[in-house]
Amino acid sequence: MTPAEQSRKAAEICALAPVVPVLVIEDAARAKGLAEALVKGGLPALEVTLRTPAALDAIRAMADVPGGVVGAGTLLTAGDVKAAKSAGAKFGVSPGATDRIIAACAEAELPLLPGAATATEVMVLLEKGFTVQKFFPAEASGGAPALAAIGAPIPQVKFCPTGGVSMKNVADYLKLSNVLCCGGSWVAPKAAVQAGDWDQIEALARAAAALPR
Repeated sequence: MTPAEQSRKAAEICALAPVVPVLVIEDAARAKGLAEALVKGGLPALEVTLRTPAALDAIRAMADVPGGVVGAGTLLTAGDVKAAKSAGAKFGVSPGATDRIIAACAEAELPLLPGAATATEVMVLLEKGFTVQKFFPAEASGGAPALAAIGAPIPQVKFCPTGGVSMKNVADYLKLSNVLCCGGSWVAPKAAVQAGDWDQIEALARAAAALPR
């Protein structure tokens, strides 16, 4: 799978909803219910970050949820890519981008949303064929104004900004012409997940799914 093919697939996933939930799951037993609530609320693309021991089991549990498209975030090594693909991930997200990560995703045929924070990083990935990228860490890198500034000379690259994005500032990103969707964790509050409060999470998902872009 070439970078261009990966970007086409990433664009399709980003088009599913204005927000991609970024999920840090501590208990895989909660994963299916969480995924069902988010999908029911209108957010089908789900990023499970590989930051916890339960992450791969959570991906396995979510992979069979009807209407959902589960991916793996925080891909740092080629081993992460292989494990995520084996667990059922349909796409991958990395905080940055390395040649090894890119090669591993190409070999595994796992669409990659590679991270970039500067114009140089964006240009390097564009040279490789990635026209859809993750802007990370979004708020720490200057937020929506910085992403708008990058978009002026490099309009052919579209982004999914992640990192510090919340209901308070998400509209600032979604109104940009070079933003396809945003990644955020606010739709799945830790306390609500631990309590199994799927109604609350579904409501938060519906509000996010209704955001204009």
